[in-house]
Amino acid sequence: MQEDTTAVSLPSASKTGASGASGRRTRITAAAAAALAAGLLLTACGGGAATPGADQPAAADPSSAANAAGNLNVCGGKDASGIYKGTAEAFTKANGKVTAKYTEIGATTDEARTQAVQRLEGKSTECDIFLTDVIWTSEFASQGWLLDQTNLVEANKDRLIPSTVETTKYEDKYWASPFFTNAGLIYYQKDKVAKPETWQQLYSEAAGAPGNSFVYQGKQYEGLTVNFLEMLYSAGGEVLDENGEVKIDSPETREVLDFMVQGLKDGAADRAVLTYNEDPARLAYESGNFGYQRNWPHVYRLLNATPLAGTFGVAPLPAWEGGKASGVLGGWNLAISAHSTNQAGAVAFIDFATTPDWQKHVAMDFSQAPVNEAAYADPEVLAKMPFATELLASVKGAKPRPISPVYPQISQAIYKNVYAVLSGTATTEDAVKTMAEELKAAKASF
Repeated sequence: MQEDTTAVSLPSASKTGASGASGRRTRITAAAAAALAAGLLLTACGGGAATPGADQPAAADPSSAANAAGNLNVCGGKDASGIYKGTAEAFTKANGKVTAKYTEIGATTDEARTQAVQRLEGKSTECDIFLTDVIWTSEFASQGWLLDQTNLVEANKDRLIPSTVETTKYEDKYWASPFFTNAGLIYYQKDKVAKPETWQQLYSEAAGAPGNSFVYQGKQYEGLTVNFLEMLYSAGGEVLDENGEVKIDSPETREVLDFMVQGLKDGAADRAVLTYNEDPARLAYESGNFGYQRNWPHVYRLLNATPLAGTFGVAPLPAWEGGKASGVLGGWNLAISAHSTNQAGAVAFIDFATTPDWQKHVAMDFSQAPVNEAAYADPEVLAKMPFATELLASVKGAKPRPISPVYPQISQAIYKNVYAVLSGTATTEDAVKTMAEELKAAKASF
């Protein structure tokens, strides 16, 4: 299954009820008023105050897996690669006491998110575990919808790649466990261009001759946010600092935007990229008329089913000249619903899914990127995924997207303004200023 970057939906009352900013404030205000009234009533009646933190989500207990039994329902989006159903079946067979099944609740990432939100807001007990996109963590955790997995993640941390663990973090706690990850790669035609070490080298070679140019995801959507951030991070820039303050208005942002614009002007990148998401970029590259392509790991298998098989190389994302390489993490995590009726079974499932042995199958059987580092060096994995070394380099060097409950609005502010610069409808300076203002407005809405 490919990385789906088409589905970062903005929270809205019509789709997710109280998950929008105004809904959050209404619900919090109402809850606070009710709590105050209850407290006054208890005090007047001599009943004492409510227990502090009583409404805080419970924490997953790593030791509970030993006594797990019963049925377990794992819910998520379309299982294109079969990894979700395959993991549930393998876990059921290996465990013997817990019977897990996979329930598809959406044909796309966007639909799956909407369905998950509806169930979580309604306190449904249907789903014990939700497959969550790495960009949902902050939103879901901030609403109190997930079980705190800090103790579980800490217990399994030695077998997990650190960058993947960071995608599960919100306000110093871990709210999910990494299942499989994703990071961008560069595919290049070995007979026309060299393996890129820097973005500047890639663009220079791409502009050097007809048929060498670079294709990437430049359409106005989440994929453009990712493509832009890959360069921004490698150039030393950032969107939010460690305190959550907006830092997008920077020399690095301007430098990257100007660089991307110049690439379109001099032919290093074809202007058609402004209409491309993942599949159109792949199909354009398959024509043989390009030298470089930025895409996800799943493209390797697809390219090998075309006449380009054996002609291309795979490289981790390059560094910015004078800087270091940095990617943007994708992937999916395992989150336990705060309303699960089988939390012990959920812990047992996560323990199984993140073991080094099963993580090998994540790569070999389902062509996904493991969250266990040892899997990348396993001979069986390398036989099925020869570019595992390059993929690991991209994963280890990658960073999460901005961590915020209002990430959808943050991403929209980025891709909308980046696209305006690339398409020529805004100057770099105006776009950077507008982007910063919109990011601040998004943060203030929560």
